[in-house]
Amino acid sequence: MPEPDIDEFVRKAEKVYAAKLRAVLEPQHMDEFVVIEPESGDYFLGKTLSEATRAARKSYPDRLTHAMRVGHRAALHFFREFAFGRRHGSPL
Repeated sequence: MPEPDIDEFVRKAEKVYAAKLRAVLEPQHMDEFVVIEPESGDYFLGKTLSEATRAARKSYPDRLTHAMRVGHRAALHFFREFAFGRRHGSPL
């Protein structure tokens, strides 16, 4: 199996979200996780990333999937303090 072009894969999944899922999911599922299988357009929702991922793996155990958080640009956000190894409240 050839190695996938990850950038193209992500663009395809984000296109599915923007074109087909955003208007459907954001009104009632804000902040939940969605895992998209971009070839089929199928998606899986979960209150947690693990829940959504498990559902996707059950249906598509051998395919790549893309996880997002409904209403967000990324599935996970890292705080500045975490990213730079500082504790909350420590001086910059």
